[in-house]
Amino acid sequence: MTEEWILPREGTPSDPLRLAVLISGSGSGMEALLLHQESKDCLHVTNVVISDREGIAGLEKAQKHDVTSVVVPLPDIENKDERRLLHEQEVNEVLADYGIEAIILSGYMRILSPSFVKPWAGRLLNIHPSLLPEFPGAHAHRDAIKAGVTKSGCTVHFVDSGMDTGPIIAQQEVTVLHTDDENSLSEKVKLKEYILYPKVIDLIASGNVESP
Repeated sequence: MTEEWILPREGTPSDPLRLAVLISGSGSGMEALLLHQESKDCLHVTNVVISDREGIAGLEKAQKHDVTSVVVPLPDIENKDERRLLHEQEVNEVLADYGIEAIILSGYMRILSPSFVKPWAGRLLNIHPSLLPEFPGAHAHRDAIKAGVTKSGCTVHFVDSGMDTGPIIAQQEVTVLHTDDENSLSEKVKLKEYILYPKVIDLIASGNVESP
């Protein structure tokens, strides 16, 4: 399924680009984005946080920042394909309810189907904790340590129908020391993510990112 890339409109301080942030866990990256949006006249705003899991710390963080959060749990259906498609349909209904114009994946642990991705292509972003195309997938830090690399980092990219294969927008490097383990590398990369992701969203909202 080939994507037709359509970027969102440019936001303004009086009419900011309306974002949904999708999370599955602590929401630390989401909170960094919310703090960024609160710190200045921003061209984008988070209208809703969507989680596929109840009781996670990210929901408490959204509440602390007075941002509406919605939990969309996986339906209780045995067939995995049907379950995923129904779940994504429910997510899309929430997106429509809040007039969402772009989706920000921030520690969202579900792989999205091509039928979900295609209509959002160009308005669906992810951040991945490696210098893509190196170390895609769920265990980037483990794989980087195992490979013995001296540089890793994070990548903001448009989401396509593959796993961490979408067009790259920006990257930030960190040095991997021989003393690093998965946890220490993760913490270093997170600090870069908290700065890079909001900066890229600023560029998107101001029309300063070219279509793939």
